[in-house]
Amino acid sequence: MIALSPRTRQVATYVALAALYFLAGKLGLRLAFVHAGATAVWPPTGIALAAFLILGGRVWPAIYIGAFLLNITTAGGFIPSLFIATGNTWEGLIGAYLVQRFANGQQAFDHPRDVLRFTLLAALGSTLIAATFSATTLAIAGSVRWSEYGTVWVTSWLGDAGGDFVVAPLILLWKTELGIRWDTRRILEACALAVAAVLVSEAVFGRLFPTSAADYPLSFLPMPVFIWAAFRFDRRGAAISVAIVYVVAVLGTLAGHGPFAQFTRNQSLLFLQVFTCISAVTALVLAAVVLERRHVEDQLRLLAVSDPLTGLANYGHLVDVLEGEVQRSLRTERPFAILFLDMDHLKEINDRFGHLVGSRALWRIAEVLRKACRSIDTAARYGGDEFALVLPESDEAAAELVSHRVTELLAADTRKPPVSVSGGIASFPKDGNSAEALLNSADRMLYEAKSRARRLDRTAST
Repeated sequence: MIALSPRTRQVATYVALAALYFLAGKLGLRLAFVHAGATAVWPPTGIALAAFLILGGRVWPAIYIGAFLLNITTAGGFIPSLFIATGNTWEGLIGAYLVQRFANGQQAFDHPRDVLRFTLLAALGSTLIAATFSATTLAIAGSVRWSEYGTVWVTSWLGDAGGDFVVAPLILLWKTELGIRWDTRRILEACALAVAAVLVSEAVFGRLFPTSAADYPLSFLPMPVFIWAAFRFDRRGAAISVAIVYVVAVLGTLAGHGPFAQFTRNQSLLFLQVFTCISAVTALVLAAVVLERRHVEDQLRLLAVSDPLTGLANYGHLVDVLEGEVQRSLRTERPFAILFLDMDHLKEINDRFGHLVGSRALWRIAEVLRKACRSIDTAARYGGDEFALVLPESDEAAAELVSHRVTELLAADTRKPPVSVSGGIASFPKDGNSAEALLNSADRMLYEAKSRARRLDRTAST
């Protein structure tokens, strides 16, 4: 594989982005009905916005060149093409800046408020720039009569807005990892959702179930599909379902089918763009609400089983793990051990340095326990200054090694004040045949160890 220099990769990125913008623009201009340079379907806006958010403003020359070549090969005129390309570029740059500054940037679809800010600032806000540049330039150049200015402006604006609503979310969301587990069942459900989106779109905008063009309520038929996608496949599924419906709707409307086909071709596409914008906002906001709710549920679930200070498992989760290990060991006849640890001199640390330092000392012990644990072990805060380690598939000797590792790691910690622990070990089934019995046994072993340590201290002091 040939390694490309950074400069070569940068040039290749610019060329690819300019070519993508140009080709997407040519595709959109095939649906230009009021003027060769104004169309109600304009994917390049979404491409430019996503490119600026992902790659940064440094790629503006690629967008500008792509827009200039697109305009000069369509409407003609060197100077008008320069001005229109300027509007297209500023539209993307300003939209990306506003989204980055006020709507969480590339994560603009993570929260409902950011989706609404994206809608107002970029999809409906920055798109005013290109529409104004384009319509005004064409009118001044004489390509468009001033009496047609409003129609050209609205067409350009809604076309650009549609690009931001449909194309930009697809690119931004497919760039991120959403963490969906794609097992066989989920793949089958995704296929069913895609089929449902196509069938519903065909029912509304195609020939699947021919209806009167005035049958407007059918335009809301895709909404259950958007809800399904938002609840089951997060923001990515919502964006894809909107895109599927949009493509089928455009093709069907141009063929004279659906609730918007009774108008002229350009008017039909304008009404369709409004429908698409509303559908996209609804689907993306709902998906963001679902995502926020799942995050809250995950946090509550974590708080229910973890200690808020150290982040280790709490007492309730410790007991659940112990009971599970008891049942597993009864089935497999393999032992496991529990290591009980108690922090030394916590009261003295609190009295001398304050409770904040004492809390940090407890957190330092938790940090050491994480380092000393295997992935199958469970570290928990038993309560106060006491900690516990559940060690599956381990005997007393293995637990002793872990105890020594914890002691060594704490001794190597140069932070002040120094922290140390005392330990007690219990194993199943030798020291107990239940979670409660094991905890009591480990606590007793810990108490005996601390008593021995105090006797040794007294002996050494005398």
